[in-house]
Amino acid sequence: MIPRLKAALGFSEFKAAFTFSRSDDVNKFENEFARLADQKYAVAFPYGRTSLVFILNALGLENAEVICPAYTCVVVAHAIVTSGNVPVFVDSDKVDLNMDLRLIEKAITPNTKAIIATSIFGYPVNLNLLNEIRQRYPDLIIIQDCAHSFFCNWNERAVHKEGLCAFYGLNVSKIMTSIFGGMVTTDDKSFANKLREARNEILLPASVAKSLKRLLYFIMVYPIFTRIGYKFINRLERGGLIDSFVKHHKPDIIDMPSDYLQGMTSVEARVGEAQCKHYYSIVEHRHKIAMIYLEGFNDIQSLELPLYNDGATWSHFVIRTKYAKALIDIAFKAGIQLGEIIEYHIPSLLAYRSYRSVGEEYAKTLPGNVINLPVHAGVKEEDAFRIIKIIREKIQCLVK
Repeated sequence: MIPRLKAALGFSEFKAAFTFSRSDDVNKFENEFARLADQKYAVAFPYGRTSLVFILNALGLENAEVICPAYTCVVVAHAIVTSGNVPVFVDSDKVDLNMDLRLIEKAITPNTKAIIATSIFGYPVNLNLLNEIRQRYPDLIIIQDCAHSFFCNWNERAVHKEGLCAFYGLNVSKIMTSIFGGMVTTDDKSFANKLREARNEILLPASVAKSLKRLLYFIMVYPIFTRIGYKFINRLERGGLIDSFVKHHKPDIIDMPSDYLQGMTSVEARVGEAQCKHYYSIVEHRHKIAMIYLEGFNDIQSLELPLYNDGATWSHFVIRTKYAKALIDIAFKAGIQLGEIIEYHIPSLLAYRSYRSVGEEYAKTLPGNVINLPVHAGVKEEDAFRIIKIIREKIQCLVK
């Protein structure tokens, strides 16, 4: 079974995980991440969502409106609410699936204080449109959500640098990982100091139990994401038997992980530091596989492909089609897992129905019609060509 997601972990990460802990492990990871991002400061957190809570609190925001996409990971909205603020949802752009920046002005009120600009699936947010908003509303704080994008660029401009700060998620489904974990990068010294001071004051030190759990989880990732191991796991997932491990939301609950206020562990930091050294080769491989898909499907009208963008990091290769469910089932029988990364429209979830949403709800049509093809390090070129062959053959039958 070819999994839809797989962390690019090798011997160097395994070795790092079993190196003796150092008191400055987290600091070393922060320095390496800042160097990779070409920014002055990086501040580590236990989760990407924790980092967003601390960003909003460091800004002194309370009961303020924070604009975010209607189609994104629900943990973004959870973090906004947890920080004591109010999410305002904006519909998706029909071309790149990022938040439709042309609708932002309709979402702004006197209580709007920040915009979370998300480069979803590794596809860069349109910085030209974003800068128009910044010029019209210079007091609005721009926060880049780079959980999927990791240093993507728009017309050779680094997306993560266009705003006050950027935050990243680092779980095993991301482009690079520290097992779990989150990070914030910024060039603003004062803001970085506020983040660190708040983190050091509020977060509890990582417990021994948490460190052992993270290490055990990390060890299990290696066999689970082999093709044989994942075949078993995927059957459990399809049967709903491991939802507590793979589902990030419940439609009627706004919550955070029980340990979201417990610091990053040393083992996570060491694995993350090792991953930084492989970032460019990881993204290069994803780009290569994505180009194979773009060329292999470019003449199939029933598949809506992402537009080519040289600055994309391709955390996911996403296609839109009304035959999504059928293709997922067909691919599964052929030993290939296709997936749906975001299977909901946040304003439609019971927990968020009372919150304001702007747009024609194009994002509401995406769940059930969006699938991602594997582009991770475990996908070889011959795998990509086989996936293309299977989908091309089957889509013709479905269309008829």
